[in-house]
Amino acid sequence: MIPRRSPLLLAALPAIALAAPGAPRFLAPAARAPLCSGEYADDLAVVGSHARDLERDPMKQYSYCLRTTATYECLSYASDGTVRRARKSVVGHGTGFAYRRSGADTLVLTNAHVASWPAVTDEEHPVDDVPAGCKLVSESVRIVDDEHDAYEANDVVLTRVVEEPALDVAILKTRTPLTIIPWRIGRSAALRAGNAVAARGFPLGAFQAVNAGKVVNAWDHDTARDWDHDDFVVDALLSPGNSGSPVLAVSCRTGEYELVGVYHAGYAGGPALNVVIGVDQLRDLMANLRRAPRVGDPAADLSARDRDALAAVVGSETQAFFPFGNLVAVARKPPGEGEDAGALLLEVYSRGFPLRDDRLLVLQDLPDGAAFGRVGALYLGNRRGLRAVHPSELDADAQAQLHRIVARLRAGALAAVRFRAVDGSTREGVKKLQSMERVRDRQAATDRDAAQALGDLADRLGPKEGDSVTPYGVAASGSGIRAPATASANPR
Repeated sequence: MIPRRSPLLLAALPAIALAAPGAPRFLAPAARAPLCSGEYADDLAVVGSHARDLERDPMKQYSYCLRTTATYECLSYASDGTVRRARKSVVGHGTGFAYRRSGADTLVLTNAHVASWPAVTDEEHPVDDVPAGCKLVSESVRIVDDEHDAYEANDVVLTRVVEEPALDVAILKTRTPLTIIPWRIGRSAALRAGNAVAARGFPLGAFQAVNAGKVVNAWDHDTARDWDHDDFVVDALLSPGNSGSPVLAVSCRTGEYELVGVYHAGYAGGPALNVVIGVDQLRDLMANLRRAPRVGDPAADLSARDRDALAAVVGSETQAFFPFGNLVAVARKPPGEGEDAGALLLEVYSRGFPLRDDRLLVLQDLPDGAAFGRVGALYLGNRRGLRAVHPSELDADAQAQLHRIVARLRAGALAAVRFRAVDGSTREGVKKLQSMERVRDRQAATDRDAAQALGDLADRLGPKEGDSVTPYGVAASGSGIRAPATASANPR
């Protein structure tokens, strides 16, 4: 399994010993200049003889062929309108390597896209031979000999420990003892163009192989798909099945290999351009087995400071329009006194905007201490107008949907005003805008889902034929049925 990146998308902890205690250390050859003028060698020939022998020993191989299987359920309709349920099974192969023992378990590192299949197939998360819109119902990961291995009795079952999609990394475990990679974790930040590297994996899932190459670019920030991490680019000829392979460089100080990254993707149309996740970003995950908070994570809670930044802009400009999936939204500062003085108004227009002025949502966002805010007055609407909605009308599903909708509206409004504040006439400004656009692209699918959820809520809870409606002017003033500050339905 190897995702291909489109060419259009080109865009201090101590070292952790991976070797078992007491493992021998080898000195680098004395005559290594000029191939070792930096931290890592420019040629694999400088590796120490003992390290070379260890890599060649078939009993000491630490990378494994991973077979991942998944079953999807696909819905369709028969001619009489009844629902048909069909199941499709798919199989993929990748690479993983054992890097540590944790109690009775052996830990295996691989790519997230090797260990997991998309929860639902769509244009951004396709699965070969599975139609879009199918739901994942089961998946498994096993160590096998190669893609032709049909004998299941000796397969090693792996279970997930932790996964970090932004890094495209997953850690799995098994109670079966595996050979541990004997090399230390190196420093990917010390790599430079021209350094030699070797990747040990299973190209095409066919057999174990070592592919050698050079670093051609020491840094490339990867924002393709759902990723957000730093890569380095190598010219080693890698193939589907190599995903998850450990990538090694030779230390000029010791003459030993060091783990400097994990191979995970290639460029479409560029078979000799493959990208490797720098190991510096993986240390904490490998050591602590938990995801670290990521700066700019869309799931992170916005703070009162973020609210102040948004309020400062909409307070002076009176409104800030921004995209919300395939809809248009706006943040305003309504007139208000007392409790309403610090309120913000978040509105979402219907698909007919700007020809029609209908709103699907008008929501009063009130200050709430250190948090971004809490929901005050809430209106859902359609072509008939707006209807005030009380939290008691929302079931658990609707409350969860509202929580996601409000979170994405807040984040979208804040991102829009920050984007407009960047000076695009400078080189630094252009780079910052490009980075912000890439973040926006990654969140587009989430916003589309939230917009669809809002449409469903408005259809269900908006005014029906014969219902009384609330004039927009009243809703925009912030008056109406307000959610209590202590209500469990009140998203923050």
